[in-house]
Amino acid sequence: MIKVGNGYVVQANDKCILKVGSRRRAAQLISDATGLLNALAVVDSPKIAPEAPSPAREPPELP
Repeated sequence: MIKVGNGYVVQANDKCILKVGSRRRAAQLISDATGLLNALAVVDSPKIAPEAPSPAREPPELP
């Protein structure tokens, strides 16, 4: 997050993502985004996942 004029710019990997008017709002958006990213389930990579599912694992239900 950097200050630009009267507002703040939220950055990710040196790219400007969003400009907001207050530092508090920028910090809240960063916190919310971090929480969402941390809430994502870890997905096994197909290259390292076992060929056959574990007997203890139930198959996913498809809609």
